[in-house]
Formats: sequence, structure tokens, C-alpha cells
Amino acid sequence: MIDTLKDIVGDSHVLTGTDMGKYSHDFTRSYAWTPLAVVRPANTDEVAAIVRLANDSKTAIVPVSGNTGLAGGARADGAIMLSLERMNAIREIRPDARIAIVEAGVVLSTLREAAEEHGLIFPLTFGAQGSAMIGGNLSTNAGGSNVLRYGNTRDLVLGVEAVLPTGEVVDLMSELHKDNSGYNLKHLLIGAEGTLGIITAAVLKLVPKPGAYATAMVAVPALDQALGLLNRLQQATGGAVEAFEYMPRSYIEQHLKTIDGAREPFEAPHEVNILVELGATAPRDTQPGPDGRAPIAAYFEDILAEFFEDGAILDAVVAQNEAQRREMWERREAAAEVTLSRQPIQNNDVAVPLDQVATFLDRANIMLGRVDPGSTAMVVSHLGDGNVHYAVWPKSQDPERMDAIMEGVEDIVLDLGGSFSAEHGIGTSKLPSMARRKNKPALAAMRAIKTALDPNNIMNPGKVLPPEN
Repeated sequence: MIDTLKDIVGDSHVLTGTDMGKYSHDFTRSYAWTPLAVVRPANTDEVAAIVRLANDSKTAIVPVSGNTGLAGGARADGAIMLSLERMNAIREIRPDARIAIVEAGVVLSTLREAAEEHGLIFPLTFGAQGSAMIGGNLSTNAGGSNVLRYGNTRDLVLGVEAVLPTGEVVDLMSELHKDNSGYNLKHLLIGAEGTLGIITAAVLKLVPKPGAYATAMVAVPALDQALGLLNRLQQATGGAVEAFEYMPRSYIEQHLKTIDGAREPFEAPHEVNILVELGATAPRDTQPGPDGRAPIAAYFEDILAEFFEDGAILDAVVAQNEAQRREMWERREAAAEVTLSRQPIQNNDVAVPLDQVATFLDRANIMLGRVDPGSTAMVVSHLGDGNVHYAVWPKSQDPERMDAIMEGVEDIVLDLGGSFSAEHGIGTSKLPSMARRKNKPALAAMRAIKTALDPNNIMNPGKVLPPEN
């Protein structure tokens, strides 16, 4: 097997033994594994040859991109681990059509920088963008902080190329905005976490880069008033709100303890802290005035002053330059480091209707006090799209107690019409949740699709779909 893999990609691109070290755990080090080998193909033909070999020998194959996942989706014990890192070409950027054609191993921040040279952006953004790759973004349908304005990853994809479990290549590299020619296989592959095929390339939508941003930390009297604030901001700015990120006081305090040089967002502490960012493209909003400031920033300050006068907000600090803007964003983007600063951790990534976030948190905190007194919740939220990261530092390390916390969160989420998985994917960590909570006919349909496309169950086996009872 190893010799054949070397024939396909070359000796130096088949790693074994200690050379597999960085590929043998996730970045949180919550999961560890030992692959059969790590193989680094250079093109789609090599990916197809590797997959055919795996299928013929019934050997598990697990794709990996930047390995920044949080749900154990890249666990690869005894499997061929297929790294897309060498397939990192930005094949084309077409500014007039506002598209980028890229390979799956392109790092997200690299694509963003390349698009900006053309006055455009690929608007997907989150803390791990310096190492996360496009293939992983598509395979998990990544979300991030700009979903509010631009949508999830699947909303930013026109076409994909993928290698199916048989080694056949499906060319779905459409540049069309409308195509009703049968089942939408592109959307079947996006979010499948590599269980139905390996995405090797994509056609991605680009959007105009805002000519100016207006960014602020805003304190609100109560979380259940935040949605009204968001709606008022959207109406006042014509839908220019790009991010609306919630950080409670407990998060701010842990951020101050964990991150060197961290500072308070306001002079006085507040319980409800929200990072708000507007993005403007029209020259009337972006061209600096006599004072050197963009009109969107001045208008934002005027809006916030009105909100302060009528009691809708308690305090606001508007970034006056890029350094202050980056400080605000670094506070939010440090969430992974802050949350993982203590172990063990019970991690929940949920979505609820926009007007139910405060209700979810109130009920979850009551449940937590009942199930595991003395435990601590560490919360951040993409408040504008209802995504809540509800991590728990348990007082008890009893696995049954930790499972009870997860089940308690699930009970509340589903009662509110939400989902137990928002943007991190299922991987292995949420298989119990899938078994308990996913609609049974829907699970049966998913298993039928998996069996039809991957009859030998080689493609990232043991992920997404729980075993049948």
C-alpha cells in the first residue's frame, strides 16, 4: 500500500512514523490518532488515484485541510490521511464576474488577500482564517462572523470539483448563478465533512470590498434588547451591518486573564458587550471628509448617540483608526484560546431563532446549575444569526455528568426550534446528538445516500452518521 502511494505522489509526499506528528491530532489536542500514512497529492488526478486504491483495498481515507476543526472530523486511526495542502493554487480571479477559481488547499486568508488586490473580498472570516483551507471550509459549511450579511460558506459557492469514493471525478465547476438541471450535488457535498467525496476545487463568489468600515463596542442594557438594536441599525444603514458579536462579562473577564495586553472594552464594566461593524462601498459613505474620517463612521456615531439618548444602549466606543478596530476584533477572535484556557471542556455549538438567544442562555444556565453545580459557562455568540457557542467548564469530570450537560443543552435548543449543530459540524463529537435528536427518516435518507455513493464505507467513516442500533 505505502509503495503504491509513493508511486502515485512521490516518495517525499507519503509520510509515515514520526513525520506524521502534526497530522496526528487536532489543534485543540482533544483528539489524537495514528494514520496509516499521510499522503499529499498535487492534483485532482493524484487524488482520484489514491481514492481508487483505497476503494479497491477497502481502506479508510480521511481528507484534511488546515486541521482547525473542533468536532473530531479528521480523526484517522489506521486510515490514509489525504492532505490537500499542496493543492493550493488560486487558478483565476475574474473581477468583472466577481468569482475566484481555487484549489481546495488554498488558505482562507491567502484568498482574501488575493481578492483584495482587485478591490474585492471573499467574505468568509473567522479566527482560524490564517490556517483554515477552502476545502475544509466547504466540507463543514463554515460560518464565521459575517454570516449576517453574506451568508454561510454554501451561499458563497457557485461550483465544485470533487472525487467520489469510487475515484471518479465529478466536474460541477459551474460559474452560473442559476442552474436547475437536476439534483444539486454541489450542496450535497458542501457540509458533508468528506463523507461523500473529497472536494478538490471550487468556484467562489467575491463581493466588493468595503471602502470604509465603522466598528464599535456597544453595551446594551439586556441581551433581549439586542435584536431590536440590530434591526434599528439595519434600517438606519440600509443593511450595512456586517457583524454583530456578543461577549458577556464573564467572557471579557476571562479574556483579560488569558490574553497578554488585553484591555477592558469600556471604562466601566457592562454585562452585555456587542461588537458591531458596518461596511460601506458607496463613495458617499466612504470618501473621507475634511476631518479625514469616512462619512459612514460619523453617521454611525450619530446613530449611537441617538440610541444612547433614548436608553437603547448604555455605552459605546467607536474605533477611530485601524489599530483600534483590530483590537476590537482580536478580543472576539481570541474566543478559541480563551475557551480552551481551561480543561476539561464540554463544547456546544448551537443555533436558535434570533429572538430566542436570551431565552436559550437563561434556560441553559438554570439547567447547568441543576446538573453540575459550580460549573462555569463560557459564551460567545454570532448574535446576528442566532449561533451560540455555549462551552462549559464542568465542576465534575464524571463523563455521565458531562453527557447530561450536553443532553440538557439539546433539550432546550430543540424545544426552541433550534439545532444542536450550527457551524462546527458533526465529526465524531456530535454523533450521540445525531443519534438522539436527528429526525429518524432524515437519518435513514442520509444513510441511503452514503451507501449509494460509498458502498465500501471508505470515505471518512465513522463521522456525521451515527451507527444504526
